[in-house]
Amino acid sequence: MLKRFLPIIFGAVLCVVIINMSCTKLDTTNLGVDIIPAVDNVNTFADTLPVTSTQGVFNDTSKILSTDLNVLGKISNDPLFGQTDARVFFQLKPAFYPFYFGNSGDTTSGFPGTGVDSLVLCLSYNGAWGDTTVPQVLEVRQLKDLSFDSPTVHHDVNYLPSLVGSTVIGTGTVDFNSISKKVIFAHGKDSVTNQIRIKLSSQFANEFYSRDSIPTSNNVFRNDSTYRNYIRGFAITATSGNAVMYIKLADVKTRLEIHYRSRNKLNNRGVPDTTYNAIGLVVTGNSTIPSSASSNYVARNRTALANTGTTTEHYLQTAPGTYVNLTVSQLTGMSNRIVHRAIIIMEQKPFNLTTDSLFSAPGFLYLDLVDTSSTTPKWKPIYYDLNPSSFYDPDSKASFFPFADIDHSYYGGYARHKINAIGQSVTYYEINVTRHVQRIISQQKTNYQMRVFAPYQIIYPQYSPAFIPYKNPLAFG
Repeated sequence: MLKRFLPIIFGAVLCVVIINMSCTKLDTTNLGVDIIPAVDNVNTFADTLPVTSTQGVFNDTSKILSTDLNVLGKISNDPLFGQTDARVFFQLKPAFYPFYFGNSGDTTSGFPGTGVDSLVLCLSYNGAWGDTTVPQVLEVRQLKDLSFDSPTVHHDVNYLPSLVGSTVIGTGTVDFNSISKKVIFAHGKDSVTNQIRIKLSSQFANEFYSRDSIPTSNNVFRNDSTYRNYIRGFAITATSGNAVMYIKLADVKTRLEIHYRSRNKLNNRGVPDTTYNAIGLVVTGNSTIPSSASSNYVARNRTALANTGTTTEHYLQTAPGTYVNLTVSQLTGMSNRIVHRAIIIMEQKPFNLTTDSLFSAPGFLYLDLVDTSSTTPKWKPIYYDLNPSSFYDPDSKASFFPFADIDHSYYGGYARHKINAIGQSVTYYEINVTRHVQRIISQQKTNYQMRVFAPYQIIYPQYSPAFIPYKNPLAFG
């Protein structure tokens, strides 16, 4: 799903200044900005150091909340990275209890013409990644898993809740060419754009509607407990397609619409007219209506990923993804000098003009350090270069990451584009490691192995259990 990169170009390009004295001070004003001009008694030169690199695959534990963009869809034909299966699970709840359709007496049993027309499960669509020329076919099932039914438990992307059997209660097809067009419903009384609409089965609709009744034994809308015992939630899966979609659960466009004929909505012929109610995702709950639970499952099948060891090319895939370890052995024991600029360069290797445009490269890469000083290896941020204007110490639990976040204008790591030597448009990245390299050389500090990847979230569990959000959408790139 991503691009291949040439680690032969994973070169630490050092622009260094040799002077006849010892210097360990880091110039926080100009260091790493550009190559300094030649002056008397100062010799400026550039060097490219070889990098040893190895491919790795994450056991990803990213957690996606209901307020994040969730990933839904199936990529079935990515020639480089194989398949992706992304599913969403969530609860939709009434905004009040006891809940009822319309006004009191609207759906009184026995009134001629009243009844349910349809139930439509709606999802707020916020873009896609991949081959959008192929429609997505979606299926809806009911959730059963009790451990899922808790808004305080946030599962990672590996979690699959159990279902109520295998019965499909709704199917729908997403045509990306028309998803942004206005859809008119409720007999022209309402409309919406960028919404996926899946009509549920008439059997499920009739049963759901029938539970809004006066007898206590049948009315599941009395309180949150009885409602959740009746419907744990919905599971949405894709059975075919070649892209992933981004769904905003915490949005008014994500809802369950109940279209029904109401006695208080009489048309000009004096018979019940169709209206609708909707229930949605409860984000900020209370003791009466707890927040809705949700989880997002994303699985990769990387059978097409050809290389897994040391090689001349590597594969970088956005989370849940892959990584590459880098070692610049020549930095160890290098004589003291001023490093004016040191950068890691990564360049895309073109594969196919068509699939390269469909499965675009990640927006951002990130580089950190592998600390093997203890029995269990740990990872930590790179020294100094994430943000030279915001103090942080990768060895400090209290301040291991810049408070002001990463300064990408200095650090780099974002996708850039150029024309390569044979006229092809390629993506490339530059990551500034100047201050980190200067620390190694001037202070003879540990020359750590580095790790580069395209994260959705970053976590350093030895310091904090909290995830640090990054700039890549999940599974995008």
